[in-house]
Amino acid sequence: MESPFKGDILKGKVALLTGGGSGIGFEISLQLGKHGASIAIMGRRRNVLDSAVASLHSLGIPAIGFEGDVRKREDAMRVLESTVKHFGRLDILVNAAAGNFLVPAEDLSPNGFRTVIDIDSVGTFTMCHEALKYLKKGGRGREPSSGGTIINISATLHYTASWYQIHVSAAKAAVDSITRSLALEWGTDYDIRVNGIAPGPIDDTAGVSKLAPEEIMSKERQNMPLFKLGEKWDIAMATIYLVSDAGKYVNGTTLVVDGGLWLSKPRSLPKEAVKQLSRAVEKRSRDVGTRKSKL
Repeated sequence: MESPFKGDILKGKVALLTGGGSGIGFEISLQLGKHGASIAIMGRRRNVLDSAVASLHSLGIPAIGFEGDVRKREDAMRVLESTVKHFGRLDILVNAAAGNFLVPAEDLSPNGFRTVIDIDSVGTFTMCHEALKYLKKGGRGREPSSGGTIINISATLHYTASWYQIHVSAAKAAVDSITRSLALEWGTDYDIRVNGIAPGPIDDTAGVSKLAPEEIMSKERQNMPLFKLGEKWDIAMATIYLVSDAGKYVNGTTLVVDGGLWLSKPRSLPKEAVKQLSRAVEKRSRDVGTRKSKL
């Protein structure tokens, strides 16, 4: 799809993305690059990094990949330092690395729970914490009057509750809290805007294939307000909005991009049945009122 944003809206910006080599993360990398940003990708699989960087290079996008695990502070420090050394600055940090799988709570080991918390929650904080000195106003390569931006990829699972995803729900609830707290503190002290994006079910992603396979989605689709899955492009466009000047006054918000799915619930009655029932109830009410007035 054609972007609604100008092609140079992010010209001169440098973005580092964790989990930016595949899925939603890669689409964000691609679209940030198409809109003028230079791209650094952090991930654990060298083959995925190399493939992603090659794809970006084929489009003329300046890009580099760094192996690293967001759970390890030394990796975060090394990748951030290497990014700034390579490109001269850092303007945008996107925390998209995540772990997820379906499992009933009674079958989930504490270690499995901890692993997802470590990747999603601790990893997000670790990357933000180590990026502060580069993103704050007056940081290395930055102007003294303006800070950078952080985007934390979240979810909507914890807004109510989700079956068999207690670990992911807890992790993303923590990510949302991290987003708000850093937006308050770092927005005030360092002019860094911190926002989140909560995708709904996005087509052609590991999230859908793992957490909502076709056996589930065929039934879920009936209850979707827009009756369709989202696209990775949708999340990338939301990211561009938030990191560009278009979102310059947005801070501490987690933008839900799910077509209204998290609000939805099955209809209790078909629409026509509701209309007939409403007319019958109104008629009974009028009849009762008429009898009372005669008394």
